[in-house]
Amino acid sequence: MFNDIGALEVVTLVVLAVLVFGPEKLPKVIQDVTRTIRKIREFSDSAKQDIRNELGPEFKDFEFEDLNPKTFIRKQLDNDELGLKEIRNGFDLKKEMAELTDAVHGRESESSSSASPSSSSSGSGGSVDMTKKREKLELEERPPYDLDAT
Repeated sequence: MFNDIGALEVVTLVVLAVLVFGPEKLPKVIQDVTRTIRKIREFSDSAKQDIRNELGPEFKDFEFEDLNPKTFIRKQLDNDELGLKEIRNGFDLKKEMAELTDAVHGRESESSSSASPSSSSSGSGGSVDMTKKREKLELEERPPYDLDAT
């Protein structure tokens, strides 16, 4: 509940409590605060139990923490049924960016040159020339791929 409070902040709160309530009344105030927190927790637990009882046996594994959107999304993304881990692990951002940079600068990437060495020998082996601006396309020729337009 108070995971983000540091030691200096705790000391500041103690000194402030002593100054506000005084050393004589401070133990009574601490007892009252702890009693109130305990009652709130008991009320919360009983309300959760009542809701679980009303939902029935099909919701026996229901957790109220799952209602938090961050927890819900994290739980769904960690679910291995979707195969998202395989997709995430198979995607190499550095390799994709290097290939994209090579395509923009008109160089042939290492992976495409090792994969198909015959494509570099032929004149129109599928590489896109981004440096020339042509007015007309040849018959059945596809327009060049514009990276900035996507």
